[in-house]
Amino acid sequence: MESAEIRRRWLSFFEERGHTVVPSASLIADDPTLLLVPAGMVPFKPYFLGEAKPPYTRAASVQKCVRTPDIEEVGKTTRHGTFFQMCGNFSFGDYFKEGAIKLAWELLTTPAEHGGYGLEPERLWITVYQDDDEAEQIWRDVVGVPAERIQRLGKKDNFWSMSVPGPCGPCSEINYDRGPEFGAEGGPAVNDERYVEIWNLVFMQYERGEGTGKDDFPILGDLPSKNIDTGLGLERLAMILQGVRNMYETDTLKVVIDQATELTGVAYGRARDSDVSLRVVADHMRTSVMLIGDGVTPGNEGRGYVLRRIMRRAIRNMRLLGADGPVVGRLVDTVVRTMGEQYPELETDRKRIETVALAEEAAFLKTLKAGTNILDTAVTEARASGGRVLPGDKAFLLHDTWGFPIDLTLEMAAEQGLTVDEEGFRRLMREQRERAKADARAKKTGHADVTAYREIADTAGATEFTGYTSTEGESTIVGLLVNGVPSPAASEGDDVEVVLDRTPFYAEGGGQIADTGRIRLHSGAVIEVRDVQQPVPGVSVHKGAVQVGEVTVGATAYAAIDVRRRRAIARAHSATHLTHQALRDALGPTAAQAGSENQPGRFRFDFGSPSAVPQAVMTDVEQKINEVLSRELDVHAEVMPIDEAKRQGAIAEFGEKYGERVRVVTIGDFSKELCGGTHVGNTAQLGLVKLLGESSIGSGVRRIEALVGVDAYNFLAREHTVVAQLQELVKGRPEELPEKISGMLAKLKDAEKEIERFRAEKVLQAAAGLAESARDVRGVALVTGRVPDGTGADDLRRLVLDVRGRIPGDRPAVVALFATAGGRPLTVIATNEAARERGLKAGDLVRTAAKTLGGGGGGKPDVAQGGGQDPQAVGAAVEAVERLVAETA
Repeated sequence: MESAEIRRRWLSFFEERGHTVVPSASLIADDPTLLLVPAGMVPFKPYFLGEAKPPYTRAASVQKCVRTPDIEEVGKTTRHGTFFQMCGNFSFGDYFKEGAIKLAWELLTTPAEHGGYGLEPERLWITVYQDDDEAEQIWRDVVGVPAERIQRLGKKDNFWSMSVPGPCGPCSEINYDRGPEFGAEGGPAVNDERYVEIWNLVFMQYERGEGTGKDDFPILGDLPSKNIDTGLGLERLAMILQGVRNMYETDTLKVVIDQATELTGVAYGRARDSDVSLRVVADHMRTSVMLIGDGVTPGNEGRGYVLRRIMRRAIRNMRLLGADGPVVGRLVDTVVRTMGEQYPELETDRKRIETVALAEEAAFLKTLKAGTNILDTAVTEARASGGRVLPGDKAFLLHDTWGFPIDLTLEMAAEQGLTVDEEGFRRLMREQRERAKADARAKKTGHADVTAYREIADTAGATEFTGYTSTEGESTIVGLLVNGVPSPAASEGDDVEVVLDRTPFYAEGGGQIADTGRIRLHSGAVIEVRDVQQPVPGVSVHKGAVQVGEVTVGATAYAAIDVRRRRAIARAHSATHLTHQALRDALGPTAAQAGSENQPGRFRFDFGSPSAVPQAVMTDVEQKINEVLSRELDVHAEVMPIDEAKRQGAIAEFGEKYGERVRVVTIGDFSKELCGGTHVGNTAQLGLVKLLGESSIGSGVRRIEALVGVDAYNFLAREHTVVAQLQELVKGRPEELPEKISGMLAKLKDAEKEIERFRAEKVLQAAAGLAESARDVRGVALVTGRVPDGTGADDLRRLVLDVRGRIPGDRPAVVALFATAGGRPLTVIATNEAARERGLKAGDLVRTAAKTLGGGGGGKPDVAQGGGQDPQAVGAAVEAVERLVAETA
C-alpha cells in the first residue's frame, strides 16, 4: 500500500466516524518556543492546555513534522530521519480510552479491501502503563487481545506529558511483530527492533506538577475534561504494509535513493559508506523540499540554519558519492513528484521551491572546494603538530567566510579522526554577535553606561508614550544626562539626554526612525531634540542640545514634535505595510519582512526571496499598492491578546519578542500586522507610492526602496522632465523612446566595432616591418619596439603573435612590444620553441620588463603580459629585456 493511500485511508476512516479533518499545519511552528513542528499534536496544543476552546470535539490529521536533534545519526542507522508524517486522531472531552482503543484496532485490522490496513491481529502486541488496569481490561476483554500479548511498562516508556506542568496521562502503544528474522521473541518489552511501535494512544486524564526528567514529577489530580491524543507514524506503517525492512526502502524515500544512484552510478546496498550517503541524501532532500514548500529559506539563524545545514549535508554527500555537477534540481523534482500526491501545493509551488534550492546549491558549490581545501590544510597542520583538535578559529573561518555550518565541519573533521575546538568556535561567534550588538547599542546609548538609564527607570518608571493620539503635551523631566553622565542641570550649549515621564516623541524602533522637535520649559529654556532612543526597555531618551536657558531635573516641560515630519514618516510606515502585503500576495508567504526603515517621504523594505523579483511583478505590486490608496481604506490600531491577533491572521515577524498583549494595525480589508509604529488615518493620505527598484543585500534577502507622497510626485515630475528632453532629442513620442534609443545605441556599438577593426588592421599592418627589423642578439632574433599609444592589450597581443609567426621557426626568436593605454604602460612578450630551448621564457622576460615599469606581470613560457605605472620607463624596460636575452642566450 503506497504512502499516499495510507494517508487517504486514515483521514477517510476518521471522517466517516465523526471527526473533523484538519489539514496539516505548516512546518513553521506557530509557537515561540519551537522552530519547527516536531509532533502531530503541536497544532492542537492550545486546546489541550486550555488556552483556547476547540471548534470541534473530534479531529483527525496527518501532520508534517521535522526533528533534528539526532541529525548526525541520519544515514548511519535506518531508524533516524528528520522528516516524518504523524497520523493523529484527537478527542476533546468526547470519547476516551475505550473509544480510542476500539477505533485503533478497527482501522488496523479491518481487511484492506474493506478500507482498513489489513494487519494480522495475532501480530499486534500491546503495552500499557504499569498502573493502568482500565486500559489492559479494555484490550483484553473488549477487544479480545490475549493477555500474553499485553505488557506493562513504566513511566519512562508509557506515560506522556509536555515536560511542563499541565495535562498528562498514561499511554498505550500498539506494536507489530515483524518476525523471527528481526530478533528474539518476547514482545516489545524485550525487543523493539522486532516489535515495532506503530501507534501510541495517549490518555490525557491527569494534571502534573513541576519536576525534572520524563518520570520525576508529581500527579496533582484528575483533569476536569479528559482528552485523547494519538499518533501513528505513517513511515513505520508504510514499512510494514510495503514489506520492506526499513523506512528508507519505502516508496517516498527509495525513489530519491534511486535518483541519487542514477546521478552518481553508486547502487544502494553495495557498501556501508555509500549506503550512509545515499540515505542522508534521500532524507535531507525530502526534508529540504518540505521546509522550502512551507516558506523556510536557507540562512544562518533559526529554521533557516536548519534548512541550510541539511541541504549542504546532502550536497556534500552527493559529492562523496562521485557527483561532480549540480544535482539538486533532479532530486527536488523527484521529491516533488513523489510527495506531491499527498501535498498538491508542492506541485503548485514547484518553481519557487526549485529556485530556492538551486540558489543554495550554487552558493555552496562556490565555496565547497575552497572550504574543503582550507579544512584539509588545517587538518594537516594539526596532525603535523601532533594535535587531534581542529582550532576554533579555523572552524570560525569556515563558517564565517565559506558558509560551512559548524555541524558540517564537525562531521568532516571526525571523518579524518579529529575533534573541533567547539568552545573556541562559539567564543568567536559570541564575540562577533557582541560586536554587532555593541554597534546597535552605541546608537541607542551614545556609548553611555546603561546603568544610568536603568536607575532612572527604577526611580521614575517607564515613559508613557502619548504620540498615538497627541503631537504635543505637558510632561516632567525625570532624568538628565550631560555628555553621557547623570546631572541635575544643564546649560545652554550642552549636549543632553532627557527622560520625560510622558512624551509624544516616538523612539526609534520597528523600522521607524525617531521623531524630532522641541522641549520647552516654563523657565523659557529650549531643548532641540534630534533623536529619541530606548536604551533600556520602556525608557525614552530624548537626545539633543540646550538652545536657550538652563534645564533641571524635576522641571515642568512642554514637548512638541515636528508634526510635518511625523506625518511624512507615518505615510512611509503605512506604505511599508501595504508593500509587505502586496509582495506576499504576489510572491507568497516567503516574502516575509526581514527589516525596514521608514523616513520622511521614503522607505526601504527588506524581504525574503531567493532571486530577483521580475520587473513585471514589481510593476504589479506598485499598481496594487496605489489601487489600495484610491480605495480610501481606514487605518486603525487595536491592542489585543497575542492569541487573538494570531487568530485574526495578523502578520508577526519571527524572532521578534511580543508580550501577552500586542498592538495590531489594520488597513481596511487589505493588511493586518503587529506594529507599534505611527500611521496615517486613511490610505488616501499617502497620495502616491513609487517603487524605485529592488536589489540583493545578502543571500536570500532583497531590498525595495520607495518614495511616498510629495517625494514620489517630485520624482515622477523629474522623470517627466527627462522624458520630455529625450523626446526633443530623438524626435519621438514617449512610447517610442525605448525603441529609438535602443536603435541609436546599436548603431553606436556597430560604429565602435568598426573603429576597433580599423585600429586592429592598422596595428597588424606593422607586423611585416617589425619582423624584418629583428636584430640578432647572440643568435636570437630579437624584436623590440613601441607601438602607437592607445593600443589595447588584446591588439598588442595579436600583433606580438603575428610578428613571432613571421620569423622562421628554426630560428630562436623573442618579440617584446610595448604600448601605453590609459596613461599606463603595458607589454606583451612572446618566444618561439627554439628560443625556449635556449632558456628564454616569456614569463621571465615580462617580469623583468614589468619591474622596470613599476608593476608586475606573468604568463606562460610562450607568451606573457605585464604592466606598470611609469610610461617614461618604457625605454629602460626595452633595454632590460635586451640585456636578459643576451645574458640567457
